[in-house]
Amino acid sequence: MCFKLTVKEKKIVRFVLGKMAAPDHLFNLRNNFYLGSYQAAINNSDLPNLSPDDAVERDCLVYRSYIALGSYQLVINEIDSAAATPLQAVKLLAQYLSNPHDKESIIASLKEWLADPAIGNNATLRLIAGIVFMNEEDYNEALKHTNAGGTMELHALNVQIFIKMHRSDYAERQLRVMQQIDEDHTLTQLANAWLNLAVGGSKIQEAYLIFQDFSEKYPMTGLILNGKAVCCMHMGNFDEAETLLLEALNKDAKDSETLANMVVCSLHLGKSTSRYLSQLKLTHPEHILVKRAASAEDSFERAVQSVG
Repeated sequence: MCFKLTVKEKKIVRFVLGKMAAPDHLFNLRNNFYLGSYQAAINNSDLPNLSPDDAVERDCLVYRSYIALGSYQLVINEIDSAAATPLQAVKLLAQYLSNPHDKESIIASLKEWLADPAIGNNATLRLIAGIVFMNEEDYNEALKHTNAGGTMELHALNVQIFIKMHRSDYAERQLRVMQQIDEDHTLTQLANAWLNLAVGGSKIQEAYLIFQDFSEKYPMTGLILNGKAVCCMHMGNFDEAETLLLEALNKDAKDSETLANMVVCSLHLGKSTSRYLSQLKLTHPEHILVKRAASAEDSFERAVQSVG
């Protein structure tokens, strides 16, 4: 399918290209974060001679890496009320993820900030809003804040949202915009792999090759291993998928995607899933697989009771 970019999309491309024209002191830090090398991002974040804007973005990436590692309280404690808007947004994400029982008030604060003309258009705030509302499965609300794009991360998030909405046509439009900006960008390649997985069929092999390319260029991470494993499962190679997922578990025994994929892979191999599902329930009780398993158990109980 061939898309022509609209006038608005061409403006977005020119805007992002303009921002990318300057030397990128944060390239390696961003790359580590995008590919799931969170500890490496933290360890290699002491970068000299950063502009004030780059320093704020560096801090955001470091704190988001801590969030990805589950260190929510560290982020909440270290970002004070005088910090810049992007850092406040990152702190809000940490609060949202650390306190599922207080989600309503955190989302209310987020909506208040988004409605403030002084800060509502901040790219990091819009990105965090997209992540939160996507997690809430409120995709239309997420797109309200992300659809205008402006950064590669916002475009990549749009691809994820459209895939979750089963609109691969819109996801492909976003991918085309990213390819016009920078075809070789890590996020463009990742978005391409996500879309290929969503489309399926012969595209699975293309997705596998993207993850394979990452594994040859960069240190192996749980994200890359899971990407390759999901491709293998789609292609029916469950033994290879299991090997990749066990390697991912060795890197992080509590990673939700690894545990969820391990449950699916074990089912197909006829192996017990109880240990992985129990771990997932303990460490990530809000995960969609846990909710689906609980719903299936409830339905089974009701069916048994109705027969009884």
